[in-house]
Amino acid sequence: MISRLRAEWTRALTALRTLDAQTIFVLLAATLLLIIQFTFGSRQLFREELASFFPAQWQGILAWGWWFGTQGVTGFVLPVLALVLFFGRRPGEIGLGLGNWRLATTLAALYVPVVAVGTWVLSDGANFQAQYPHYQPAARDWTFFLIYEALFLFYWIGWEYLWRGFVLFGTAHTFGLYAIFVQTVPFALLHLQKPLAEAVLSIVGGVALGALVWRCRSFWIAVPIHAAQMMLLDLWCSLRIRSGASGIGLDALATALSAW
Repeated sequence: MISRLRAEWTRALTALRTLDAQTIFVLLAATLLLIIQFTFGSRQLFREELASFFPAQWQGILAWGWWFGTQGVTGFVLPVLALVLFFGRRPGEIGLGLGNWRLATTLAALYVPVVAVGTWVLSDGANFQAQYPHYQPAARDWTFFLIYEALFLFYWIGWEYLWRGFVLFGTAHTFGLYAIFVQTVPFALLHLQKPLAEAVLSIVGGVALGALVWRCRSFWIAVPIHAAQMMLLDLWCSLRIRSGASGIGLDALATALSAW
């Protein structure tokens, strides 16, 4: 029995030596970082444990800032430091370079105007104005709005880098193009509690964004592609709330912009 166990242990060690350390680290670390984000990055934890240390008028936005900030740290700061310090990777190797910036800029320039029009139309709905921005006081106070959106941008950088940077480029040398599909799986699973259509489309979106980042060789293009719709929706809803603009025509747009 002892000899059989020793033989199995030897086989396990032999198999382990054939595995790529960076690939193992990235896949396990991404899982751990996600657990940390959901456990310690919640707004509820901030309200229960930390809010009392801050003035009452700032507690609301800081709760959102806590969530956004922990996503930025666990999704971007820590993964980048790990790849650079533990594995000696250069920025260009892990998706932080400019890559094919001409293609990325062209695609963003084509995409953002379409999203701007689409979110303008959506913002005319009362249900959207009741939801966006998620921190409602930001809709009526430009100081809070700018702080909220800056923190929100940091959130999107962390969200996108964890999958389209850390996992995609961190495992690309092992999986090649299959890394696009590897990073899609956890990304889509995080949409399980979304409406069915959005959950299913997250699979398409995960593959498309992964392929786009792979083609451009830089994760940065994924940030405006993914974040633009939410941040523009926040802006349009805020302008409508402040100005009372209704409708989707040019007159409504002019009324909304007057509240800028």
